[in-house]
Amino acid sequence: MNSAKPLRADAQRNREALLAKAREVFDAGGFFDLRFDDFARLAGVGTGTLYRHFPTREALAEAVYHEEVATLCDRARQLQATLPAEEALATFLRGMVGYMDAHQGLARTLATLMATGSGALAEGSRALEQAVTDLVAAAVKDGAVRDDVGAGAVMMALHGIGAAHDRPGWRAEADGVITLVLDGLRRSHSGDGQREHEQESVGELK
Repeated sequence: MNSAKPLRADAQRNREALLAKAREVFDAGGFFDLRFDDFARLAGVGTGTLYRHFPTREALAEAVYHEEVATLCDRARQLQATLPAEEALATFLRGMVGYMDAHQGLARTLATLMATGSGALAEGSRALEQAVTDLVAAAVKDGAVRDDVGAGAVMMALHGIGAAHDRPGWRAEADGVITLVLDGLRRSHSGDGQREHEQESVGELK
């Protein structure tokens, strides 16, 4: 991320007010319905202030996204520092479902914006994947989870959960998917033997 000159206190307050209001509109699901200039009115700042901080709607969305990702990554690091590795991973993944449930409007808007191929959003996605990678790696090091499944597979599961948010009973099903992911990640000697048997069977079929 680009380093920027520190803002004056009043400018920082205005920026934070705009981000807070944008986050509210995100969560309500009306980010694309609101006139861009109206964000300034709702935040109690001038239109010029809005454009100085965020020249486009996409720039405002990306700033909200970066703040959300930073919060999630900080949460992952906090869990890793304070809990056993397997528990930290499980707590973070279940927390992600709770986050998506609480911020469904944000999830929908970001999914729409990501379809535009935004480099800034891709950067945030990589940061989040790195946080998951660190949690998985710590659990592997502890011998708590398998070492043949990477964080990419976990991220795919999270993306799938987010994409299915309109399904009836989504929350219960999402929690169930996380349980499946965690059960699949756990190291099991009997499971290792079963995988070896399956691999041998596949080899015989070739």
